[in-house]
This record gives sequence, structure tokens and C-alpha cells, in this order.
Amino acid sequence: MGTLYLVRHGQASFGEQDYDRLSELGHKQSVRLGQYWRERGMTFDAVITGTLRRHAQTWAGIAEGLGLAQPQDAATHAGTALLWPGLNEYDSEAVIATIHPHKLQKPDTPELYRHHFRLLRDGLTQWMNGVVSPKGMPSYDDFLAGVTGALDHVRQNFEGNVLIVSSGGPIATAVGHVLGTTPETTIELNMRIRNSAVTEFIFNPKRHTLLSYNTLPHLDQPELADWVTYA
Repeated sequence: MGTLYLVRHGQASFGEQDYDRLSELGHKQSVRLGQYWRERGMTFDAVITGTLRRHAQTWAGIAEGLGLAQPQDAATHAGTALLWPGLNEYDSEAVIATIHPHKLQKPDTPELYRHHFRLLRDGLTQWMNGVVSPKGMPSYDDFLAGVTGALDHVRQNFEGNVLIVSSGGPIATAVGHVLGTTPETTIELNMRIRNSAVTEFIFNPKRHTLLSYNTLPHLDQPELADWVTYA
């Protein structure tokens, strides 16, 4: 019996040319999560991350908060994690392009933000149902296999506490797989997951069972209310 903690990366750079890097707040969220766990004596028997930069930076921040490294060399601890490409996020721009071939404006207003995510929901639904094939992306079946492969690896090789650092899409996909949800429900899970949020599975060699989803215990103080972000 063990517990698998799945953490979405800290706030990245939504709307910028290079999304795949943490913002200053994203780094603070990650460090705070590590500090929260350190205060409770948490240790991990294994750490698995996707291969994106925001995954490595989030694990580096968590490691810093856990006291595993000094801030200046915390990034070196990302190398101790098992890198799992199947935990990488889908390409949202490629998904949207399947139904909206024209370049979108930078989502810097509430209406443009909502428009972006309406298109993303539609594109994800069609991709997950095999209707469209986003350029440069795997089929949804292959994407799902990458996520479930990581879950299987945890079940087959570990006990105790295991940490996965990934993105909203793979984490929602993992939850949807374990619960047997429809694509539409999995997409809604994806749209609601917050930066640095923690999802917990209990696991044994046969199965995973959902314990909690999308929690922010490390930010549960009034003074940190503005640290809660979604993109």
C-alpha cells in the first residue's frame, strides 16, 4: 500500500511567447508546497516528472522547500527524478488549431481568456473522441497510454510515498482513468485544476484509488489567497 501525490506545476507564463517556464509566483508556490511537506516530515521514496521545463522547475522548487538543496543549486535535484515523457502536457495551441486555424489574439482580457478556453474545450473533446488529429501530437489513446504507463510503473515498483510532477491534462486524465469518467468530465476536471495543486491516490499492486483532488493545503492561509492561480 502506498500514496501517490500528483502535483500540477506552479504558475507558468500563460499568454507569453514561452509558456514553458514558471513565473515568479509559480516558483513561490512550488517552494511553499515543499515547505508545507517538510513541516510535516514528508519524504518520498520516488519522484517522477514530465520532461517539460516547468515540471523540472516545479520539482526544483519543491526540493528547495523540502530542504533537499540550497536555492542556488536546487535545480540539480531535478536530475534525481525519473523523467517520464508520457506525463507531458498536450499542445493546447495545436488542439485549438484543429478547429480554429487562425492565430488567436493574446488572451489579455476576460473575454479573450474565455474564448481561448471555449475553443480548447471543443478541440479537446474532438481529439479525445478521435475526430481530429492535432499536428505534432499523439492520438488521445497514445496520450492516455503515456499517463497510465506511469501509474502502472508506480504500482509495480513502489510502496510508500511517490511524487509525480506533471500538468493539468495528464493529472486530469489519470483521475478520469481511475474513475472511469467521460471525456467531457475529464476535460472539466482539467479546466478546474489549480497551479501547484495536489491530487492523491492510494495504490496497491492491483489498482489506484482516488483519495483527494486539486487541493491546496499549503496555500490555506488568508495571506496567501492571491497565490491561488489556474494558468
